[in-house]
Amino acid sequence: MKLKVIGSSSKGNCYILETKTGSLLLDAGVPYKEIQKALNFDLRNVCGCLITHEHMDHAKGVKTLLERSGIDVYMSFETFRSLLLRENPGVPSYGYAHRLCRIKAGQQFSIDDFDILAFKAEHDAAGPLGYLIQYRPTGEKLLFATDTYYIRYRFNGLNYIMVECNYCRDILEENIQAGRIPESLKNRLLESHFSLDNVKSFLQANDLTQVRKIVLIHLSDGNADAARMVREIHDLTMKDVEAAESGKVIDLEMCPF
Repeated sequence: MKLKVIGSSSKGNCYILETKTGSLLLDAGVPYKEIQKALNFDLRNVCGCLITHEHMDHAKGVKTLLERSGIDVYMSFETFRSLLLRENPGVPSYGYAHRLCRIKAGQQFSIDDFDILAFKAEHDAAGPLGYLIQYRPTGEKLLFATDTYYIRYRFNGLNYIMVECNYCRDILEENIQAGRIPESLKNRLLESHFSLDNVKSFLQANDLTQVRKIVLIHLSDGNADAARMVREIHDLTMKDVEAAESGKVIDLEMCPF
């Protein structure tokens, strides 16, 4: 498998999980044209798109994706309702809603060769979700969790972990003291995004025996230090760790596949 990063920041988040038998879009927080370009204007192998929540840096391209791509888009009912009210206040419809699949936390479903479990995330959004994704032909498991300050679940048999690592607490405090960030933003970050320390706690609480790669996503532009985060997570887990960047292609290869 390969992970193609279209965007991974507050400016927009979108990823392509590419396999030999089909691809999944993970979030659509960039303009539709950017998604087309990243796929070389060939969307035929994309079998679905998973949306975590309604904030525009994760759902900016949803409406156009539904109307033009022919791709089924999966999200919670609460996320759907929030997007509906934002785009069409007072109008009980959403363009090409037959392509929109409403799911809920705890639901298991399949999209072609992918078996997926949606789980509850903790974020200041309506019905945010994370996803546990298994690629059936090889049995590989990938966890996708972004925009959450806590993950209450424990996972076994993971091979790849895509997890938000948004900020370093000390850098955030320094930016607040220097007046670069308003104090009012602090609580929002603490109550909606994963810090480096919380990522460490989450990883320590899970079985990492079969993990081959950890990908740190959605790093803050001003409150993160990518090199430090990669180094500290590697030192903690002794796993291969990378920070996602726009345009980056990350190989996800589990021996012997």
